[in-house]
Order: sequence, then structure tokens, then C-alpha cells
Amino acid sequence: MKTVFLTVGTTSFDELIETVTRPEAVQALKARGYERLVLQVGRGNLLPAADSCPHIELEAFRFKDSIAEDVRRADLVISHAGAGSCLETLGAGKPLLVVVNDRLMDNHQLELARQLHADSHLLYCTCSTLTETLRTMDLSVLQPFQPAQTKNFAHFLDRALGLR
Repeated sequence: MKTVFLTVGTTSFDELIETVTRPEAVQALKARGYERLVLQVGRGNLLPAADSCPHIELEAFRFKDSIAEDVRRADLVISHAGAGSCLETLGAGKPLLVVVNDRLMDNHQLELARQLHADSHLLYCTCSTLTETLRTMDLSVLQPFQPAQTKNFAHFLDRALGLR
């Protein structure tokens, strides 16, 4: 079953959970052949019920000891732009769509997403453009990120965040 896994990490990002479960976003996922949506909602106020999204199988949870298995089983990962979530997904070799929380002040997430996008490792958008991105995205343009090069990733983060 073609699956999308969405993670917000340990944060609260209710706007993303609300956006991806709207009928138009679900329809965009269905049009691409996705049949299952697994949501890791973190500390947010929203925890959608399994029957709240007609036409797609929905599972939602707050936290697990590890999301590695969810990432491994996913055909697409949608994530907030946290460095840990990005690194885990890219390290697993999964296509990644990052949704930047544009309501954060001093938004380093946007810088990280832009740099990883510029290097063709992921696609990114905001909640306001998520549905359109789901409709038009081309995952075939994505290039693998070499997960064994953790030192390079640290240097990359320093550059992306303007620390070097």
C-alpha cells in the first residue's frame, strides 16, 4: 500500500496537520496513488481520528521511541524542516517534502530547506502551497544524500545557518 509518512518531530505544527488532512490535499495524494497517511503529530493539539479522512487510510500518533520504521515503510515523507527529521529521512533514502513553518521567528528551517533543495535532496513548500506542491511535484529530480558523511552534514548545516 503506497504510504505517506508525515512527521513534525517533537514540535507542535497543527497548521501542517490541518492542511494535509483537508479534502483537497487528500485528493492530491490519492491522485498520485497514495492510499495511506501516517501522521506523527508531536505536541500539537490535533490528533485526527482514523475515520476523519475519507478516501485514505489514516493513522495518527504523538510520539514513538523511534520513527525509523515509519520512515522505512513510507513511499514519501512529509516533514517539518527540523535537521534531525531531514537527516533521518534523507539517510533512509526516502523522497522528502519539507513544509517550512513560516510562522517561526528567525526561521533557520527555511535556510536549511532552501539549501537542501538547491542541492536537489528535497522539495519544500509552506502550508499555503502544500496542496499545489502535492499536485505538481516531481520526485524524480531528487538526488540521494550520502548519509555516511555526517561530518559533511555538520559542515553543511553550519553553512546553511550562516555559521561558517
